[in-house]
Amino acid sequence: MGDRQQRRHFLQYWVHDNIWNGINLLVHYGLKLLPMDACTHFGASLGKLAQPHVNKNASARARATIAALRPDLSAEEQEALFLKNCQTQGRILTEFSIITRLKHHLERLEVHNLDWVVEAAKRGPVIAVGMHLGNWEICPILLKPVGLTPYVNYTPPAGRAKAWIAQRVRRKTGVHFLPPGLQGIRPAVRVLKAGGIVSAFCDEGVGGYIRGPLFGREPHLEGNLAMTIRLARMTGATICPWYNLRQDGFRFVCRALPPITLPPEDKPGARLMEDIALLNAVIEPVILANLDQWYFLDSSLTAQA
Repeated sequence: MGDRQQRRHFLQYWVHDNIWNGINLLVHYGLKLLPMDACTHFGASLGKLAQPHVNKNASARARATIAALRPDLSAEEQEALFLKNCQTQGRILTEFSIITRLKHHLERLEVHNLDWVVEAAKRGPVIAVGMHLGNWEICPILLKPVGLTPYVNYTPPAGRAKAWIAQRVRRKTGVHFLPPGLQGIRPAVRVLKAGGIVSAFCDEGVGGYIRGPLFGREPHLEGNLAMTIRLARMTGATICPWYNLRQDGFRFVCRALPPITLPPEDKPGARLMEDIALLNAVIEPVILANLDQWYFLDSSLTAQA
């Protein structure tokens, strides 16, 4: 029995996995041969063609989420929004091959209010709260020219080639990695207490379920909304929300929102739920207005059984 399992693991690791590793590397480097706009338009076409059929469960969740969040739209308008989001999903996949080129083409990034982040960083620690809109890999590319290097909680994707590609690309954009999940909390606290900058995303879908934004649900203690507030309280960090939106082709408008300094509280944790609601009130309207570009639209507002 043991020998059979060992053979199975051997074949999985050295044969099956390496076939997919080779395919992933071939696609990644093959896409690098394309001009930037051609690469993103290819991704959009691929997403619109394949996304509705590759994962029908995710497509069903996306359509249900659109119906719940945008009941003001007709059925035809809801379906059009869904298809635009499919294009977004495809663009994100292909743009991983070209994202680092933006370091040399900053004219493709229209930036607003970055000075708010710079000034906050001069005063003390910063938590840069991004949103999964446009292409969020842009953040370190924007921060590096102004002397800021974010630390990012990093969970490698499944598959050796995918993990290698993701780490290599993100290092080239200019990030430092924190350990994944709860292991990253203490290192993040150390970075912030030393006056550094940590990147966090409070819009998230986990296991097909939307943890944030709240979208009318009660504040809860699971996920990055609560974690970000706790980190800010522990370290005195300023919360700097930001997002970017895709324009035609491989161009983006990037906006920093007014920095958030949490109000005083009578005792530790006394305002936790109010603080979560405060941060949610900043990110939720932005995402709701741009669902076609939101990465987690294919997640559900209700926990899956």
